[in-house]
Amino acid sequence: MDIRKLKKLIELVEDSGIAELEITEGEESVRIGRYPPAGSQPSAPPAAYMAAPAAAPAEPQAPAADNASGGSGDGATPEGHVIRSPMVGTFYRAPAPEAKPFVDVGDNVSPSDTVCIIEAMKMLNQIEAEVSGTVSEILVDNGQPVEYDQPLFVVK
Repeated sequence: MDIRKLKKLIELVEDSGIAELEITEGEESVRIGRYPPAGSQPSAPPAAYMAAPAAAPAEPQAPAADNASGGSGDGATPEGHVIRSPMVGTFYRAPAPEAKPFVDVGDNVSPSDTVCIIEAMKMLNQIEAEVSGTVSEILVDNGQPVEYDQPLFVVK
């Protein structure tokens, strides 16, 4: 495969925001990804993420689950735009265990700003804000499993 084609494909992946692209031409194949392969780094962060949240915030997780299933979660919906999980996976607020979170309560976001990562099947998927506004609530704890369509953030 021509090096110019490879460079162009890399640029397309970077500009598009997709996590991974695989192209096959005849017998040649190339896979371009924004994140390390599944066997290297992504398997390490979940263990590091899960170790810290499992120890302390067992009580805060229960209210977050209650918010997601109904009750006060329904009260948050009319007060702002709810960013929901587009998939089943594990919720991460930051790109790495030691890194600064993508957003905190009170931060301003714009459409296409990354607000979190959801790991699904060893793929790290960036979740973006759909609207402009201020993050008023984070409804899920770091490292917590999330379901499809589960509320993650409230933006006002």
